[in-house]
Formats: sequence, structure tokens, C-alpha cells
Amino acid sequence: MGTDILIKLARAALDNVLSQLSNQLRVVNEQALNPARQMVQAVTGGIWRGNGADAFVEEISSLMIPGVGRVADHITKISHDLTHARDVIERADEAIERLVRTRLHDAFEFY
Repeated sequence: MGTDILIKLARAALDNVLSQLSNQLRVVNEQALNPARQMVQAVTGGIWRGNGADAFVEEISSLMIPGVGRVADHITKISHDLTHARDVIERADEAIERLVRTRLHDAFEFY
């Protein structure tokens, strides 16, 4: 009975972490990745020309965008790993519950 409460609390905490990871991924995309891509697009569209513009586009394209993309990939992987761990814990909890119910039923079966 007590473990059921612990599992529910752990599940709620994990769901909160997953929600926060989702929020962080959205922030990374909305506040870093998308604006960087828009800047590159604006510069390559002609808003800024010359060696400085070319260097800017190169730096953003070769360093910032891939770096931010890696951060987003790590957040996504952590989220998937935590979701998988939650699923494993839930399946194990269900299996133990079935086993206990079966054993109790067998132990107290009257003839």
C-alpha cells in the first residue's frame, strides 16, 4: 500500500521533470535556434553584404546552430530515456502487483 503512494509520487515528480524538459526544448528552439536561422536567412537574403556578413553567416552556421542543435538533441534524448525508465518502472510495478495478488490468492485458497 505504501509503495503505491511512493510510485504515484515518483511518477508525478517524473512527469514534472518531463514537462520541464519539454519547456526547455521549446525555449531552445524559440529563443536560440529559430532566431539564429532567421538571422542567417536575412543576411544571405541580402540585408548585410561583404566579408563581415559572410564571416557572420559562417560562424552562426558552423558553430551556433549545430551547438544549439546538440543541446536540443541532448534534451530530447534525456526526455526519451526518462520516459522509457518510467515505462519500465510501471511495467515492473504492475508485474509485482500481479505476482503478489496471485501468491496471496494461492496461499489463502481454501478447499
